[in-house]
Amino acid sequence: MFIIGIAGGTGSGKTTIVNKIIEQLPINEVAVLSQDAYYRDNSDIPLHERQQINFDHPDSIEFDLLIDHLNQLKNGLIIQQPVYSYLTCTRQPETIPTYPTEVVIVEGILIFTHPELRKLFDIKVFVFTEDDERLIRVIKRDILERGRNIETVLKRYNETIKPMHQQFIEPSQRFANLIIPEGGQNTAGIDVLFKYINMKRIRN
Repeated sequence: MFIIGIAGGTGSGKTTIVNKIIEQLPINEVAVLSQDAYYRDNSDIPLHERQQINFDHPDSIEFDLLIDHLNQLKNGLIIQQPVYSYLTCTRQPETIPTYPTEVVIVEGILIFTHPELRKLFDIKVFVFTEDDERLIRVIKRDILERGRNIETVLKRYNETIKPMHQQFIEPSQRFANLIIPEGGQNTAGIDVLFKYINMKRIRN
């Protein structure tokens, strides 16, 4: 099993790169674990309090469960990947059965901030995109996909996303083996990554 960690700021283009990798691999040879699925379940607190949680801080992630699930996959076991709702800020009762595959991709903004999780990655990729471009993408995504208004998005960006990016996410790029600027638009960088993945698949 070859495990790839793909990190980068909110709106950097991580998902686009993940999808491009998936497109080039046989469907039964790749599985994806999203860090966002492992946000802690906050159903025990009122909705208005959940909406104030700092989801860009490492403490918001149940890293122990993510690490346990990765180890189970490495041992050939099927896991039940959590499903998280951005609307209710809670973990849902349903799960996604995820099977051990030749290639496993873990993607998320904070995955390089955890030392034990970093040890499980065979290659660590950081997607770097300028702040202005990321903000534009965040505005579009949060309004269209998460039902937020422009005032809420900008407030969250200035009070949470930007300072957490500077404190935790941007410094974590020093752990990366490969940095891909401009996310999914960098076809050359993605090609280098895929050639490396393919080489490892052939050797295994």
